[in-house]
Amino acid sequence: MSENKQSRDVFVAIADPTRRQLMQLLAQAEEVPLHELTARFSMGRTAVSKHLNILKEAGLVVDRKVGRETRFRLNASPLREVENWLAFYSKFWSINMMCLDQLLEEEEE
Repeated sequence: MSENKQSRDVFVAIADPTRRQLMQLLAQAEEVPLHELTARFSMGRTAVSKHLNILKEAGLVVDRKVGRETRFRLNASPLREVENWLAFYSKFWSINMMCLDQLLEEEEE
């Protein structure tokens, strides 16, 4: 990564369905070579590599060279930020649903 490139936001990285699918594939295996990932998509190696680089910049993917081959694995720990964000809204909806239930019960009485 060049010096003037900032690390990507996790939310931006997971916003694309192709990148979410790549993450799902990587979650099912310890390491996956680039050519195996590319075979799963109807796009070229360059396009898959660009998606993987975005995931890598967000810290969601780690790669390593084995000879001439690049292998990728998932690093799910940055997803904790997403989980924490969702937890707030989960609590928000739970509280609102309880209030709605109470209101409906009071109206029935």
